[in-house]
Amino acid sequence: MRLRPAPLEDWLRESYFTADIDISSSGVHSYSMAELRDLTALSHQDLDRLVFDDGYSLGAPAVRAAVSQHTGVADPDKVMTTSGSGEALSLVMSALLGAGDEVVAVRPGYHLLVEYAISLGCTIKNWHLDPARDWQPSLDELAGLVTERTKAIIVNFPQNPTGATVTEAELHGIVALAREAGAHLLWDGAFTDLTYDTPPLPDVTTLYERAVSFGTFSKAFGLPGLRFGWCVAPRELLTDCVHIRDYTTLHVSPLNELLAQAVLENAQAFIQPRLDQARANRALLLDWAAAHRDLVSLAPPAGGVSAFPRLIDVADVDAFCDGLFRKHGVLVIPGSCFGSTQHIRVGFGGRTDQLTEGLDRLTDALKEARR
Repeated sequence: MRLRPAPLEDWLRESYFTADIDISSSGVHSYSMAELRDLTALSHQDLDRLVFDDGYSLGAPAVRAAVSQHTGVADPDKVMTTSGSGEALSLVMSALLGAGDEVVAVRPGYHLLVEYAISLGCTIKNWHLDPARDWQPSLDELAGLVTERTKAIIVNFPQNPTGATVTEAELHGIVALAREAGAHLLWDGAFTDLTYDTPPLPDVTTLYERAVSFGTFSKAFGLPGLRFGWCVAPRELLTDCVHIRDYTTLHVSPLNELLAQAVLENAQAFIQPRLDQARANRALLLDWAAAHRDLVSLAPPAGGVSAFPRLIDVADVDAFCDGLFRKHGVLVIPGSCFGSTQHIRVGFGGRTDQLTEGLDRLTDALKEARR
């Protein structure tokens, strides 16, 4: 297999660390180690007792149990801990998919969800979210894509980059389509805990025996640098994942799992403050978009902390984003990284002062582009 370059990561690789104002992220404001220890009561003695032995192939039992408790999944034996959800996604797809397999994937979306399947030789059928419908998914369109040849349906709700999501009834509808086709349903739930008008969706693996769900500390938990994630999957699929992992990472670091267990056991202490901040920032972003309808068109994100506004009078959005960074010091993501050339991804999960200043500079740049 040969993976194509990831435009999103190429765009962020250096600018992520040098931007004056970063309103590009799809995560919340990151926590420090001091904050982590304060929120978990983890002591220096707890850290000092850690021995850097090898770890369990599927993850330490106590950590798998903590993931199970957090996700509402009854059986911790269906849990695998990983280095971020990216490792989980790549392991599951490597174990499950092969050349010629037919896969339905939502677009626009995070590159790993599609590109990894392409690199494995899969045939991709795109489930397009329509900006004219505020990116709302159409289950009728999905039904027209799923056939008896469909090996997997790959989705991400709440969605990156658009913030669109589905209702619980629609979740059951997607499950029904997967079950009818006998397809696996791979559900990237990175933003599960970040919703504004409805409660989080139930874990899809509690509804369907061929479902696989993925979670991460990189979004709602505010701990992207910890590189901790998980998947919940059928046991036989996890066995296949372990056989692949035996040639790569082997297991998650015991230090990461020690920290992860403490975080999971105090999950709401991490999630709720950042959700409250994101809710306030979302209102600020929507007010800004409403005040500048001549410059942008924005569908309100229902979940996550990324929005996907369309720039109305900008002919070359990539060049605009480059100029916004170089002249105004503001980092956003051009929509071309997601296959939507007239849009940009704006993150609103960070500090409010950064978002306010970033939007002010973005406004100035948009007005300059019209002259």
